[in-house]
Amino acid sequence: MVYHAAMNRRTFLGALALSPLARAAELPPVNAARLRDHLERLSVFGRPAGGTFADGVSRIAYSDADIAGRRYAMDLMANAGLEPRLDPAGNISARRSGSDPSLAPVLFGSHIDSVPNGGNFDGDVGSMAAIEVVQTLNENHVATRRPLEVAIWSNEEGVAFNNGITGSRAAAGRLDPGELDAVWNGMVKRDAIHKIGGDPGRIAQAARAKGSFHCYLELHIEQGGTLEREGFPIGVVEGIVAIDRYDAEIRGFANHAGTTPMPERRDALLAASYLTVAVNEIVRAQPGRQVGTVGQIAVTPNAPNVVPGRVLQTIELRDLSADKIKALAAQLRDRAADIARKTGTEIELRQVAHHDPALATPAVQQTIEAVCAKLGLRTMRLPSGAGHDAQAMATLGPMGMIFVPSVGGISHSPKELTRWEDCANGATVLMHTVLALAG
Repeated sequence: MVYHAAMNRRTFLGALALSPLARAAELPPVNAARLRDHLERLSVFGRPAGGTFADGVSRIAYSDADIAGRRYAMDLMANAGLEPRLDPAGNISARRSGSDPSLAPVLFGSHIDSVPNGGNFDGDVGSMAAIEVVQTLNENHVATRRPLEVAIWSNEEGVAFNNGITGSRAAAGRLDPGELDAVWNGMVKRDAIHKIGGDPGRIAQAARAKGSFHCYLELHIEQGGTLEREGFPIGVVEGIVAIDRYDAEIRGFANHAGTTPMPERRDALLAASYLTVAVNEIVRAQPGRQVGTVGQIAVTPNAPNVVPGRVLQTIELRDLSADKIKALAAQLRDRAADIARKTGTEIELRQVAHHDPALATPAVQQTIEAVCAKLGLRTMRLPSGAGHDAQAMATLGPMGMIFVPSVGGISHSPKELTRWEDCANGATVLMHTVLALAG
């Protein structure tokens, strides 16, 4: 059963109710114990020495830990009856045949790379759940009309090279000009992609055509506290925010901290402090969900007895409206020019990344909600303040995301936690949504 835009919601829900695939009682839920075991075993790759699951993970993209985790994920795919392959961008994918090979597949998955000192649920839940869905379907001998395709995308977090959703952007044909020549920690990006098994010389061949998949689904932890606070086990994502990232370079003059009078100082760190406050003030000055963050700063020469001569910092602006964050950036540039005049410094803002907002497809949202109703799980709609690979996939075809609660709204931290029953619920919702869309 395929939902067409011309169908109204009542007709769609009625058709879904008549579908044998929608009768959740006929198919067991995913194997919750196995899903937990896979998540716990994945957490070993990048775990602090002598640590436990609760100590989180540093599995930065292109690191040795990332390579080991990717190998583990491919082994799980093979154990689930899949044949994993690598595309030129280093994305991992595997296809399960459908009864009609002429049809475009239902694509679903996530990522397994992390931020430094991150948690064991961000990306991992969606990736391990995608494999679990296929394994559960195989064990119960469930066939689908459409093929199914599992994807684990490379470098979603963007810690490496300061630019995220790399693998999915490559699949969408949206890499930035010259991006493969970027340097991070002494490593060139094309070499990093080669390190994980990609082929940067053929990176253009990683691009998928529009219509190459029927729809894209991604299960993910919320990374905020709305679902837990409101008491909903499942979130249906409305859309993913636009993200603009800037590098700010503040140039002052390094001089002796004891002999340089205060009026004569050109203190780059002082200017950077004012700029950090300006980001906060500008973003807070109008109503809405927009956010702004200065999350990284480097001071030169970084000595206790030297007036700082140079500062590099990152600035991120996020909102569902790309126009709004563009306007916020314009205000920030004006404030930066004013701060530079008052502090005797030079401030340069360079935009280093832009990710368009992505709205979820209404028909996919409705499918998720109908599945949850059959499973007896309450849902609420909410936006995603974090970026996801679904953002890139939405440029190629229909997209939907399923959120499960994050305890305390904590993410990108070793304290990141989603209860095991919520992980299993999300995976079961993913499975039935895949079935409803695969026919």
